Amino acid sequence: MADTTEDTTAVSPRAERKAAKLAKEIRAFCKEHGGVEGQLAHIGQAGTRIVLVGEDGGWGDLVAPTHAIARQAAEKAELTLHDEFDGEFAAKVVTGPYEWTRMAGIQLGGPANA
Repeated sequence: MADTTEDTTAVSPRAERKAAKLAKEIRAFCKEHGGVEGQLAHIGQAGTRIVLVGEDGGWGDLVAPTHAIARQAAEKAELTLHDEFDGEFAAKVVTGPYEWTRMAGIQLGGPANA
């Protein structure tokens, strides 16, 4: 049986560069939104999504190729991580008309997406 655990002790220079680039983007988001908290979400073979929620309610995400790189980027950016995207954390997200139209507008009789 193959070992599927990730080895986080040895990090390639390419992974280091990717983590540094993601950390820079996290810090930029933080500056733009007055602070930031996050959560790491495994998205299968695509990697790990770094979900970001700003102090002003703005939100966004980044995708890292591996969980180890996502965690390293979060550590470099000093991102406060939540274990889950639970109700308390999700309540910090501010949504507007665009999100309501995209997520549920069509089903609720709202305007169609362009």
